[in-house]
Amino acid sequence: MAWVALLLAGILEVCWAAGLKYSNGFTNPLPTIFTLTTMAGSFWLLTFAMRSIPLGTAYAIWTGIGAVGAVIFGVVALGEMLSVARILSISLILAGIVGLKFFSPA
Repeated sequence: MAWVALLLAGILEVCWAAGLKYSNGFTNPLPTIFTLTTMAGSFWLLTFAMRSIPLGTAYAIWTGIGAVGAVIFGVVALGEMLSVARILSISLILAGIVGLKFFSPA
């Protein structure tokens, strides 16, 4: 269950990062509410996951999901460019996430 919570926390991290883009410095009310709500949910699920997953593993995977998800969101929804270097960088982050999952004692 902790791993599911961690995955959901990472997905919510992508949501609040995207919300930040649309909140325009917290001046747009609806995106601001969305951002703060998904942020709170992400942190709550992360703390739940950390009850049984080691701190370093949970935090690295959470931020990795957020980073990769934000790049994918940027490319798909915002038209950001995707280069070979960015794909390679994302692949390295994903390799780290997989490695941390498989070598975690939890």
